Amino acid sequence: MTSFKTTLLLGVAALALPVAASAQSTMGFFDGFRLAPQQTVTGLYIGAGAGVNLMENSNLRSDSRLAGGLVANGIGGRGRAISEPGYTGVISAGWGFGNGLRVEVEGNFRQNDFDKVSGFPGLGQSNRAGGIQRSYGAMANVLYDFRIPGVPWFVPYVGGGAGYAWRQWDDLRANGPRGALLSSGIEGGFAYQAIGGAAFPIAAVPGLAVTAEYRYFATDQTDMNTRGQTVRGAGFAGGQLRSANENHSVLVGLRYAFNQPRPAPVVPVVVAPPAQSPARTYLVFFDWDRADLTDRARQIIADAAQNARTVSSTRIEVSGHADRTGTAVYNQRLSVRRGEAVAGELVRRGIARNEITVQGFGFDRPLVPTAMGVREPQNRRVEIVLR
Repeated sequence: MTSFKTTLLLGVAALALPVAASAQSTMGFFDGFRLAPQQTVTGLYIGAGAGVNLMENSNLRSDSRLAGGLVANGIGGRGRAISEPGYTGVISAGWGFGNGLRVEVEGNFRQNDFDKVSGFPGLGQSNRAGGIQRSYGAMANVLYDFRIPGVPWFVPYVGGGAGYAWRQWDDLRANGPRGALLSSGIEGGFAYQAIGGAAFPIAAVPGLAVTAEYRYFATDQTDMNTRGQTVRGAGFAGGQLRSANENHSVLVGLRYAFNQPRPAPVVPVVVAPPAQSPARTYLVFFDWDRADLTDRARQIIADAAQNARTVSSTRIEVSGHADRTGTAVYNQRLSVRRGEAVAGELVRRGIARNEITVQGFGFDRPLVPTAMGVREPQNRRVEIVLR
């Protein structure tokens, strides 16, 4: 017992060493060993659990005053208390440093019924017993979470704690053929525990996790007021029984961390409308003062007609132009004739006439600005625009 207790306390102290450093940096003692490559609990959390408690059989040692009375009545001064499975519950609040390390305070409760008291010769070796043991504890714990890469739903952890616990015997009674032992009282003392468990985070509720764990919980030995009683009910001895208190608990619970990152909001995907194809423009040039098509002009118009079907053009704009020789009225009519000549060739190439619009601009929109009277070949043109 003493060796185990010393080892446990040393382990708790070792776990507590990186707490101060972790408060200043997210890189703690254990991160140096790469045991927790991902963040676990960060900030404030609360937890609660309940489960089964198994209390180890307790050696009962009487003090000299009680032992003398027991021996004088043929009962004997030492025995063993055997309990039935009971139950336990814990509540806790703590702080996670984001690197696997956590510290917390805890309140706990345990209760077991006594089943037998053996070892007192006068009471027999297998005597029925009554009564209840309850314990109430306040603990400070240090724990460490291990994150397993690729397994986000399973987070094992280990830890330990120390504190103070009150142990209560409620009407412990052991009956035998020569008398009985009756003990009641409540005494407090140092308590310690070792913890091993696992958390199962619930993805649908960030910060919430189901926990399952084992705890070894023990207290210092305590002395309980005890008296001996004859079969007729007369008291014959009074003193104290000293016993240990060791427990094995299996619990299931819930833990909620308040500062866990929430999942990013789902942003609806907006499908952009398909970009409109840029307009395609073809230029057809004419000789001076002419509106008839050259071979090169027909080749360009044929390319325009073919591409109009390829790109599913819905409208074809045909605009006629002239250079700055002659009068404005004459050049306006000349530009329209040139546009009509191109439109006719498009129709001959398979384009519906109702898909074509024809306009004439005379010399108002020159491609190459010139003075009046200048013959500029690039201004004697028709522009074909596919929409």
